[in-house]
Amino acid sequence: MRVPSRSPGPQPGPAVASTAPTRRLPTAAGRHPVPGRPDLAAYRAAVAELLVEVGALADAPSTAARQVLLDQRLREPAIAAVLAATPQGFVGARETLLLEIARYRPNTRSSAQDLTALVRIYLLSRIDVLWWGDTPSFGTDNQVHTSTELVDLEWLRRRGLLAFRYQEQPATVLGRGLRALRRRLLPGAAPHTAGLLFRRARREVVALLNDLGREFALATGPGTPPLWVTSLARSAEHQYRLRRLGYAAMVPSGHCLGWAADVELDWFHRFGARDTLAELLLARQEAGELNVVDEGQAWHLCLAPAARRRYRQAYEAEMGV
Repeated sequence: MRVPSRSPGPQPGPAVASTAPTRRLPTAAGRHPVPGRPDLAAYRAAVAELLVEVGALADAPSTAARQVLLDQRLREPAIAAVLAATPQGFVGARETLLLEIARYRPNTRSSAQDLTALVRIYLLSRIDVLWWGDTPSFGTDNQVHTSTELVDLEWLRRRGLLAFRYQEQPATVLGRGLRALRRRLLPGAAPHTAGLLFRRARREVVALLNDLGREFALATGPGTPPLWVTSLARSAEHQYRLRRLGYAAMVPSGHCLGWAADVELDWFHRFGARDTLAELLLARQEAGELNVVDEGQAWHLCLAPAARRRYRQAYEAEMGV
């Protein structure tokens, strides 16, 4: 199977036609650069080549050589064009990446298990920022909880309007204890994730995940659990908390802009469905709907601006609004 930029049945709910293209072939927007905009296919290809070289220089004695490599490769037109178009600009994006590398310490919590993964996550997540950099971030937890731009997933779940699953983070010591007990008694019954701190998302992202959940269910059939979402909108305040805990939480982030989500991948190995889900995500990236970043256990998704209107219409049709 391809990897992004490196060499029981459906949930109940109303029957809604998929918003995905019928054959899921790459569209012109997915394959060809738009005049005046960076070529994202060329960017992803250049990042893939860079990652091979970074992997060969990931040891501590190669620090100086690695910095020289990054200085040279980040200036290549395909990469420089994307970084220059982000709100930080080329210099800001480059300095941020070098600082992330200097501060990097491997740990079991982080999705960046090595320096190569850190560089991959940072560079590919800049596409999110390129797309949505003019969107105000949700700065505080309270802004996420109260924003009218976001909807409550629990309200939708109770009405059978979601084609995917999630679990919330336990809010108390007792809740965390019960979660740990359940994992011991039923190992593998659910993904090993902390769960959602914020069960809120933009309407377009809900429609995207519903559409993806339905497509995944059709591709796998009975016996495979529904699509599992591990992260949605979150605040910049929480992003910095995650960074202090050692997670590879990039700043700025598509999550803090409300346009990103993370979906579980590794857990679906148990059901022989991981590769199927990966292929569905990559096909949507090629079609220009998504940015996809392999973060290991979970993959990061960001909705493309070109797909925003279609998914907003899909949400309103599904919810009858």
